[in-house]
Amino acid sequence: MIKAEHVETRVSEDFLKQLAGYGLATAEILYRLPDHPRLLQSYIWQDYDIAPNFPTLLKFLNFWTQKLEGPLHSVRVGHSKLIKPAEIRTIDGEFRLN
Repeated sequence: MIKAEHVETRVSEDFLKQLAGYGLATAEILYRLPDHPRLLQSYIWQDYDIAPNFPTLLKFLNFWTQKLEGPLHSVRVGHSKLIKPAEIRTIDGEFRLN
């Protein structure tokens, strides 16, 4: 008699986000030091987000402006979809491997 075992598979939340259209967003945030406002500090933020509106990044920036002391100077954003449609072209031909 064979017992069927329950196999639990877990899918990464990040992977599910990618399937839903999220891509990896990276933002370089320049902000002024609270004690030395003439100096700029750089902070790199990275998370899965949806271009071009970037709701996750905007939520983080709202948190920054409300809770943190360093005033924002500028934000530079890069975005890349990691899961893309396959880039395959059909070719007439036959390949044989030994």
